[in-house]
Amino acid sequence: MTTQSTAEQATSGTRSIVVEAPIERTFSIFTDGIATWWPPEHHLLEGELASMEFEPRVGGHIVDRGADGSECRWARVLAYEPPTRVVFSWDINLAWQIETNPEKTSEVEVRFEADGPDRTRVALEHRNLDRHGDGWERMRDAVGSPDGWNLTPFADAVAKAS
Repeated sequence: MTTQSTAEQATSGTRSIVVEAPIERTFSIFTDGIATWWPPEHHLLEGELASMEFEPRVGGHIVDRGADGSECRWARVLAYEPPTRVVFSWDINLAWQIETNPEKTSEVEVRFEADGPDRTRVALEHRNLDRHGDGWERMRDAVGSPDGWNLTPFADAVAKAS
């Protein structure tokens, strides 16, 4: 494991969880099944969320679709390596609106590691939060809060699918 400097650690947040499912299923639920575990109230649409899609390819997006037909592409898929790794941008600014300048976005890397045939360790790192500019610490605190990157709903979705 790479050692990070104190400054690097301060600009990122990590979470991990172990789920009782094979690595392929775990990866699939995180990506293809994102709508089964992502909190529906965590979206940027004006109206009600109808669906959520993770486009499974580099250059794809994470897309929220509203009941009114609106769309919000709030992340770009930067790496897609099933079943071990996915990286996507966090194209959301400090005002919780879409950030169109890629230089002002952070990124989320999720690694999946088999721990036997029916158990997977999932490690999430939300990094480069300082790219969000002055006040970036608010973003770090928000995504690091209990309501931020809470992987329990994901683990529950994996358990239901098993």
